[in-house]
Amino acid sequence: MALPQAKQDALAARIAGLSFARDGWLGAARGEALARLSAMGLPVRRDEYWRYTDPSSLTAVEAPAAKVFDASDESPIFGGIDRVKIVFRDGVFDEAASDDLKLAGVEIERLSRAGGAHIHWARDVYGVLEARGQMPVQRPLAALNSAFATDGLLIRVTGQAARPVSLIYVHESEVSDAILHHCVKVESGAEITILENGPAAARFSKVMEVEVADGGRFHHVRAQGRDHERRAVTHIFARLGAGAVFKSFTLTANGVLTRNEAVIELAGDEAVAHVAGAAVGDGAFHHDDTVFVTHAAERCESRQVFKKVLKNGAVGVFQGKILVKPGAQKTDGYQISQSLLLDEDSQFLAKPELEIYADDVKCSHGSTSGAIDETALFYLRSRGVPERVAQSLLVLAFLAEAIAEIEDEAIAEDIRSRLEGWLARHEH
Repeated sequence: MALPQAKQDALAARIAGLSFARDGWLGAARGEALARLSAMGLPVRRDEYWRYTDPSSLTAVEAPAAKVFDASDESPIFGGIDRVKIVFRDGVFDEAASDDLKLAGVEIERLSRAGGAHIHWARDVYGVLEARGQMPVQRPLAALNSAFATDGLLIRVTGQAARPVSLIYVHESEVSDAILHHCVKVESGAEITILENGPAAARFSKVMEVEVADGGRFHHVRAQGRDHERRAVTHIFARLGAGAVFKSFTLTANGVLTRNEAVIELAGDEAVAHVAGAAVGDGAFHHDDTVFVTHAAERCESRQVFKKVLKNGAVGVFQGKILVKPGAQKTDGYQISQSLLLDEDSQFLAKPELEIYADDVKCSHGSTSGAIDETALFYLRSRGVPERVAQSLLVLAFLAEAIAEIEDEAIAEDIRSRLEGWLARHEH
């Protein structure tokens, strides 16, 4: 069916100033992505999975301006973790600020340098998982990214990574519009931790495609930067082999609009996928987690744990689905989304879904929204804890289940201490 003229015009305007080289394996993948995008058009508010979030500022021709947040009085997150640092400044690789890309057990290349070859392992990953993730729900902004990403990393994990790989996104220009695309291939029995932090740009589009072979393990922890006016749309597409493990956690604070999508396919028996998030929003803050987990094999486990703390009119969205395909017996699927509303002006919109075509499964989902527990608050106040401090303690306790999904305790503690610091600023 042909796209409506309005969608054709909007897409033509959005991509008019974008281009890509058509040589090598990457050029072919980009061409296929552009064909997918042209068939779908850009998302609009009427689309089913965009009912709660207005995509217009993500699809506009020009990125809305965003002031740069001054975080000079804060120590860098993950600063105490021994890691390989790779820096992108407004979407451009900063070689001078980055570490050497050599790491035992890991091969790291830049997308912009590897894409011209005719044979490369990333040819079987780049755009491939994104294309699989377009059914049954269309994700046109991911296809836009695959077609026009200016750079990114190709990470092949062949053994036990000696250190985490840390991607640092620096925002310096108030009108920057960054598009990055990463591919990660974890070979059988290999393991890696990927860290991400920083606001990246005024408007940021990022796709990460992750293929985890049998027995491989992938850990992912990110902290999305505190720039108040930034906008971001991110996608993680993952496919897991037998006995593979995928764990991803995201901390978000501030940002006028953030849409994080995770599309995960458990393709091999006994695979495990955990995806979690903690968001803290104040005022002009709209945060959307959209998750789709497909169980396509036996004895697999998935967990979705999302917590949002909202005040002063902030809006939180959660759209999460567990799809259990025929034959995916002994599935264990868990999904929980909760919000803590610190005033009557804030809003939490949730759409939890289960679709099950196997008869021997254990699946559950729940979504709740409420205020601070007044009994617990009274208990702390009665023991001399100031009200704002007591409220911060209860907020941390509320977010604890999501943070507990981080397997590395040193990284989890870094996230907890960062949250404590941010909350403490509001106690005075």
